[in-house]
Amino acid sequence: MASLEDLIPIVNKLQDVMYDAGIDTLDLPILAVVGSQSSGKSSILETLVGKDFLPRGTGIVTRRPLVLQLNNISEDSPLIYEYDEQVSSNNDDNDDDNDSNDQNEEREITLEEHLRKNISTYKPEVKNEWGEFLHIPGKRFYKFDDIRKEIERETSRIAGKNKGISRIPINLKVFSPHVLNLTLVDLPGITKVPIGEQPPDIERQIKNLILEYIAKPNCIVLAVSPANVDLVNSESLKLARDVDPLGKRTIGIVTKLDLMDPGTNALDILSGKVYPLKLGFVGVVNRSQQDIQLNKSVGESLKSEQEFFDRHPVYRAISNRCGTRYLAKLLNQILINHIREKLPDIKARLNTLISQTEQELEMFGGVDIITRENRASLVLQLMNKFAKNFIASIEGTSSEISTKELCGGARIYYIYNNIFRKSLNSIDPTSSLSIREIRTAIRNSTGPRPSLFVPELAFDLLVKPQITLLLDPSQVCVELVYEELTKICHSCGSPELTRYPKLQVRLVEVVSELLRERLGPTRSYVESLIDIHRAYINTNHPNFISATVAMSQIVEDRKKQRQAAERKIKDEDRKRTQTESSKNPTGERSDSIDNNSNASDLDDASDPPQLPTADDQKPPKDSFLNYFFGKDQQKSQTNSNLSRTTLTGYEDYNRNSTFGMESLDLSLRKDDDDGEYQLTEREELECELIRRLIVSYFGIIREMIEDQIPKAIMCLLVNYSKEIVQNRLVTKLYKDEYFDELLMEDQTLAQERERYIALLKTYKEAANIISDI
Repeated sequence: MASLEDLIPIVNKLQDVMYDAGIDTLDLPILAVVGSQSSGKSSILETLVGKDFLPRGTGIVTRRPLVLQLNNISEDSPLIYEYDEQVSSNNDDNDDDNDSNDQNEEREITLEEHLRKNISTYKPEVKNEWGEFLHIPGKRFYKFDDIRKEIERETSRIAGKNKGISRIPINLKVFSPHVLNLTLVDLPGITKVPIGEQPPDIERQIKNLILEYIAKPNCIVLAVSPANVDLVNSESLKLARDVDPLGKRTIGIVTKLDLMDPGTNALDILSGKVYPLKLGFVGVVNRSQQDIQLNKSVGESLKSEQEFFDRHPVYRAISNRCGTRYLAKLLNQILINHIREKLPDIKARLNTLISQTEQELEMFGGVDIITRENRASLVLQLMNKFAKNFIASIEGTSSEISTKELCGGARIYYIYNNIFRKSLNSIDPTSSLSIREIRTAIRNSTGPRPSLFVPELAFDLLVKPQITLLLDPSQVCVELVYEELTKICHSCGSPELTRYPKLQVRLVEVVSELLRERLGPTRSYVESLIDIHRAYINTNHPNFISATVAMSQIVEDRKKQRQAAERKIKDEDRKRTQTESSKNPTGERSDSIDNNSNASDLDDASDPPQLPTADDQKPPKDSFLNYFFGKDQQKSQTNSNLSRTTLTGYEDYNRNSTFGMESLDLSLRKDDDDGEYQLTEREELECELIRRLIVSYFGIIREMIEDQIPKAIMCLLVNYSKEIVQNRLVTKLYKDEYFDELLMEDQTLAQERERYIALLKTYKEAANIISDI
């Protein structure tokens, strides 16, 4: 079980792992140093390290975040004696040429080899302080001036040689027996006015970069403010307040206490009376520029700092809580406590990331390696899964059923019960039949002989074309179901199949080909169903209305219409009579009424219509026979007189002109075009009778088609495809010569899968690092 002192090194290892993997998803505890330019940030960091290693100058010096890991090692730590072949050049006097010479030097012997060769004379020069950059793995910088030069070089490489900034951090690890375990981020100094080559929006760029770090909940903010500037104008405290309004994770550092005006002090600030912070304020004294120019060591500066606080008349009461040494211990303890507090969240976050990454990786086929031995089983497994998804989507048993819209088999059901049914019901079987066409069909069916009743052949001639109207909606239904099956085919892939796009394409092609094969027979069968119903007109169907019933309905309807018309006329006459009576106050009748008319005639004129007697209410069948079997003698007499008149006209026409077929055609065309020919009452009844019979029979056929077409489509197209799809896939694709092509991975997806594999490895490694804490 790791101790509390090991928490910071463990988190440093996590940072290294995340850096190597290029991952920024783990919000690790860290200390971020924020302050204005020339506020003393660099001096604090150098004092904490005990070395001069940071670039100095005017304007923006820190142009990239510097992640500084301080690692405390013992005087006899094994790390001190570790040797790397790339480090030997650091012992040379000409350190500027290290980068070019390191790769050309031959490998030097190890420490153990050297000791074995000359153990009696070997006196190693122990160097127990050095720095390492993560962008130069394995190389140690024993001279801290070289560390400064590398920081400047790496900054210019990424951020350019001008005064621009970059969010990409520089990671520096310092190993020394004289430091405490700490991890800090030195951020660019806050500036207000662009100077020299600085970008016009430099203030906004720096502010956004600082907020990117300090806005994270696991970041402790070190707000650096010089004592010789009014605290209310501290830019670092303003930014800290934006992300930490309650001051729970902000430490105030007051620098340059020795430069305050005589007679003034920062005791109230350091005591938390002016600006309360939960973690408090710490006062420090920075090295002056003169001290730096005189090469005053950091150790001497620490001694002078402590003397300042011990001798100061105000600060000596709190001297044990001031100075850089106290700040280092405080930061170490705060960071340890912060890590201990956030450790459960870090572990939970890592477990979540591992689980999410494993799920994402499964979508790309997992980490399984394909060999010649397992590729056949893999192809078969993917084919079977594709076929099962196809069947499940049709049957509605898929585990990925949408709740937002209809999909799969539900859309096929909707086609049958909504689209197809509505299209059939919208057909009017007699809309395309005119009275003229019905009359002509009746006439043509009788030939040269007069008919006693309506010929059945006329009904057959007229109803068959109307049955054909059911064909187009039926074929459209087939097409719609075929299209839905094709859509299902394209959408029933699995996440594993995205790894093998060629296999997925071939699976879709095979199923699509199967559906196309079944489309033709299904369409033919549907067409044959319509032909079957046209081939035999079954007028004995139990639901088909008989001619007698139809005629009785017609007669009854006409009788009702006639009675309604008579009532309307009498109502109008009554209203007119009442109007005329109101205009004649003497009570005399209008001139239109003969004075000699007796009272009984007047009474008869105003009587309501008489109800039909028993003789009037004869069976409809008698009326039908009267119309179609010539029992109406008066009608027969009228027809006889009409025949004589027509014959006389024909004789007169024959005596005055030459008769020919052209004249007959002209006469028929004239009757049709001019509408001179008026239907007799018998013909009107015949046409209406035929129309009603067509509507009745068409309704019977439509009901059967509505039931039969979905059954035919399910049998010949849907169910057949479901039953044979798996065998068809195996027959077409399960061949050894196809496996290499079918299992060819998509290059982009392969790279993405490798990225997830690396992520998973990193997260698991990080989890192992903190597993024992």
